[in-house]
Parts: sequence; C-alpha cells; structure tokens
Amino acid sequence: MLRIALGAALRRLREARGITRHAAGYSIRGSHTKISRLELGRVSFKERDVADLLTLYGVTDEERREEFLTLARQANAPGWWHQYDDILSSWFEVYLGLEQATSRIRTYEAQFIPGLLQTEDYARAVIRLSHTHGVVPDTERRVALRMARQKLLTQPGPNATTLWAVIDEAALRRPLGSRDVMRAQLEYLVELAERPNITLQVVPLNIGGHTAAGGPFTILRFPEPDLPDVVYLEQLTSALYLDKRQDVDRYLAVLENLCVQAMSPAETCVFINKILEES
Repeated sequence: MLRIALGAALRRLREARGITRHAAGYSIRGSHTKISRLELGRVSFKERDVADLLTLYGVTDEERREEFLTLARQANAPGWWHQYDDILSSWFEVYLGLEQATSRIRTYEAQFIPGLLQTEDYARAVIRLSHTHGVVPDTERRVALRMARQKLLTQPGPNATTLWAVIDEAALRRPLGSRDVMRAQLEYLVELAERPNITLQVVPLNIGGHTAAGGPFTILRFPEPDLPDVVYLEQLTSALYLDKRQDVDRYLAVLENLCVQAMSPAETCVFINKILEES
C-alpha cells in the first residue's frame, strides 16, 4: 500500500511537468514499462531511482525529497508479521499488510469479539475452536501474532489507528473458554471503549433481522488519498478484497444503517456491564 501511495505521488509529479513515461524511464536507466510498474506500486523502489525522478520532476527542496525517500525505505521494509510466515496463509498475510497501513478500521462481527479487541485467553479459545482435529499447532505463536496486531491501536499520539467496531449481542453472550475468560474479555471491552480512538456499539438481538445478515466484514481506510477503501470478507480458507467504488459504497451503507440500529457507545458500555452483573 505504501508503494501504491508513493507511485501515485510520483505519477502526479511527472504529469504536472508534462514528462512522458519514456523520458522518465530513460532518466533511471529503464523503460516506460518500468515507470508504469513503479507508478502502480507493483515493484519495489530503489532510492537512487526515486532521487533521480525527483530531480527530473523539479523537486529540489531537501525536506520534501527526504519525505519521498523515507517513504521509499518504508515501502521496501518487510512487515513485522513476516516473522510469523510459518503460520500465516498468503491471503491473511495480505490483510495484515493492509491493516497495518490503515488510518481507520470499521468492522462488524456477529460470532466473536473482533480480533483487535480480544484478550489473550479469549483469542486462545477462538484459535482452538477453529481447529477441530486435535491439538492446534503453534497455538501460542498464533496468539502472539493476534496480540501484536493490536499494537496499532495503542501507538502514542495521533498515530494510533481508529477502530469502530459493531458487535452482535450474540458474540458477547456466546461462552468461549471458562467463565473467567469471558468475564475478563467483557471487562476488557469496557476498558477499551474509554480510549479516544476506539468506538464500540452492540447490535441487540431484540431488533430481529438487519442489513448485515450476510455475515461479518471489515472496511479499511488509508491515510493516502490515492488509496481506495477496501472491504475485507474472510472465509474459511480464503478471503475476498473489494475496492470497487460501488461495492465499498454498498458495504458502507449497510454499516451506517447498522450503526443506527445498534446501541450508542454509551449504551453499549452500560449493556456490557449489565451482562457482567448477570454472569
């Protein structure tokens, strides 16, 4: 995603100067095809190429040049999750890359507490549930990966990702693990709801059917204006990624309608505390 953002920014600079892809390719000892791949974010960037292109495009301010070069270094750096390659499926590895690049995540979950909001013990119970053939391999590494993902919500200052989670009441009442595990998970949700970058809403069972009856989904938004929102739909052994405007708009409309039907954030905390009192 960072490569796409950098490529789009370089394309705008090139077009603003009226420079062809052929001319740009020649300046970095390449072809117009290479420029096309760079601008689409399909290949990694060499700092030397980025520097030469900036010079060609008339970007001489050292501070601005350094911003581009820093972005190039970041785009080429392997993600922290690569250390978990042995337990990651390729389709979920794509999601982790998207998730780490987001500025805002909106999600609806019907069966479980969203992964970014799970305690270690609850996550362990969910992971074990998803493997029905005996002992789950590398359980603790899978739990560690899920906990590491949550760091994007706790970064200091304005860098923390914003999360808006809409959770079905059934997910709060479905027991996973022991009674103490569920109680700790609900208490953790109340604690998380106090953070300024986290919004929680619960969809009560008594409203009956609703527009998100098709299942859980997540909408990812990125800080770079050139990057479209992405809808993530997880399946049992794969996932779908939708970024066409009409698809994203439809899911946004469903989520907006669901937020209207759901309890407000304040009501949600009261409701979770009520469940805790009953348990």
